[in-house]
Amino acid sequence: MILKVPEEKQTLSGRESVRFLSQYAREAVIASAQKSGIGFSVFEKDDDGVPMPSNGIFWSLSHKPEYVAGVISDARIGIDIEPIRPVQSSLINRILDNDEQQVTGMVSDELFYRCWTGKEVVLKATGAGLKGLSHCKLHRIIDYKTLVISCRKKYWMIEQFYFDNHVASIVRAKKNVQWDLPVSGKEM
Repeated sequence: MILKVPEEKQTLSGRESVRFLSQYAREAVIASAQKSGIGFSVFEKDDDGVPMPSNGIFWSLSHKPEYVAGVISDARIGIDIEPIRPVQSSLINRILDNDEQQVTGMVSDELFYRCWTGKEVVLKATGAGLKGLSHCKLHRIIDYKTLVISCRKKYWMIEQFYFDNHVASIVRAKKNVQWDLPVSGKEM
C-alpha cells in the first residue's frame, strides 16, 4: 500500500517529519493488512531495530517526504520507495560494483534507483540492514519491472512499480503483488 503524504505534512522537518512519516507508514502497513483480510496492529522490532513478525506475519515500511509505503506478508518481505533524481557517479560506484555495472550497461538515474531499492528490499527482508549491502548484488534485469538480486547465495525476485517519478520495489515471494496507491501508476 502506498499513501501520498498530505501536502501540509510534506513541509515538516527534522524529528517532527520522521515521527509523522513513520506513523503514517504504519498506517500503510495496516491498510495492506486490511486489504489482505488479516488483522495486524503489532509493530515489534528486535534490539537491532529489525521488524519482527507477529503471529507469522512479516511487515515492512518505507517513507519519503511525498509518499509512504507499507506491506504485510506471511513470508519475509521488504518494501522501499525512492524518488528518481539525479545521482552522482561516485554514489553509483559505491552501490554498484564493476560486475553489476556490466549487467546494467549504462547506468541511468532510473536504473540506479531500481538497483538501490532492489537491494534495500532484500536487506529489509533478510533483516541485515545496510551493513549487509556488500553481500547484495544485482544478478539480472529481467524487464522494466522485474530484477533479481543475490544475497549470500540466495536469489530474490524483485517487482517494481513506477509512479509520479518514483520507483517502488518489493520482494516478490510466491504471491502476486497488488500495488495499491492513491495515484495511477505510470510506466516510465
